[in-house]
Amino acid sequence: MNENAASASSADAFARDLAGKRILVTAGPTQEAIDPVRYITNHSTGRMGYAIARRACERGADVVLVSGKTALTPPEGVEVVDVVSAQDMFEAVRDRYGSCDAVIKAAAVADYRPKHAADDKMKKKDGDMAIELERTVDILAWLGAHRMPGQRLCGFSMETRDVLENSRAKLERKNVDMICANCLKEDGAGFGSATNHLTLISRAREVDLPMMDKACAADRLLTELFSLEAKEV
Repeated sequence: MNENAASASSADAFARDLAGKRILVTAGPTQEAIDPVRYITNHSTGRMGYAIARRACERGADVVLVSGKTALTPPEGVEVVDVVSAQDMFEAVRDRYGSCDAVIKAAAVADYRPKHAADDKMKKKDGDMAIELERTVDILAWLGAHRMPGQRLCGFSMETRDVLENSRAKLERKNVDMICANCLKEDGAGFGSATNHLTLISRAREVDLPMMDKACAADRLLTELFSLEAKEV
């Protein structure tokens, strides 16, 4: 079954069960400028985040998609906010999260950026070159510290080892309701694939999903997140 057929089948199953909900989804990579020509980024294609945004919209939610640069067509019916850098993404989320029932942070945001971005192209010289880096804002931790009453927060944890242990620690450290853990080294679960293998980790339970296409994984994620009791913080 292809992604569109799976999506249509899922739409029949869930109807519009998220009607009345407003959901913010982040997706894709960020780009951190070194100079006007070069930047630091990662291999994220945005496919998982776009699948979540599309399925949430098809299930009746009012969806805002904050997206880094991707080659994907934005889902129909979704409000798209295009961003480039980690700082851009933070500001877009900060300005919109307060009106949302849930925030699902599926974007692969750079943890570091060049401390000084050159105004002109940096010319090649003999010998090595060092680029000083500084931390970007931890968007998920910021959301956990500033969460709204009744709001559900979900993050992703892409790991290469100790997947469940690192993801459980992230759940507590970031003060969120659910972490979607996956392993970059597992075939079919890394960046750019049509499928994913997620373990949905909350304080109440762990749900290990089988390998499935990202539209179906998005449905399972949304159902699990909205089955959790929202914090009245």
